[in-house]
Amino acid sequence: MPPEAPASPPRAPRSASWLWPFMLALGSLTLVVAWTSLALASGRQHGWMALLAALEAAWMLRLGGMQAGWPRRWLALAATLAMIVAVQWIVAAGHIGAQMGLAPWQAAPKMGAAYVWTLTKLANTAFDLTCLVLAPLVALWAAR
Repeated sequence: MPPEAPASPPRAPRSASWLWPFMLALGSLTLVVAWTSLALASGRQHGWMALLAALEAAWMLRLGGMQAGWPRRWLALAATLAMIVAVQWIVAAGHIGAQMGLAPWQAAPKMGAAYVWTLTKLANTAFDLTCLVLAPLVALWAAR
């Protein structure tokens, strides 16, 4: 009886590489809402959440099946920066809009970038600013 041919190795399950945009969008939106709610409820900026934003962006891209490499790293960095800017803008709009009887989403389009920048510099502590600066670097590292 002739020897049997070796069985081919089992195929690894195919990853769903199309899923990463949805996961990144959903994760980013969820984190922005949570961070903004925490900041508006407590009256503090909670800059440490930027580090969580960086880790979340990298994690969503990995779980979504995006290939490792510089495109994933740059996308994690961009998502982290977008979340930081969105939260800082909405929190500033929430505080200023409340004084005028507006919800944060109503006040946000009325605010200019220079005004938000000034309010952000005034509201954040040195620890918050350090976390905001380190977060993009954490995103680059975590998304490798």
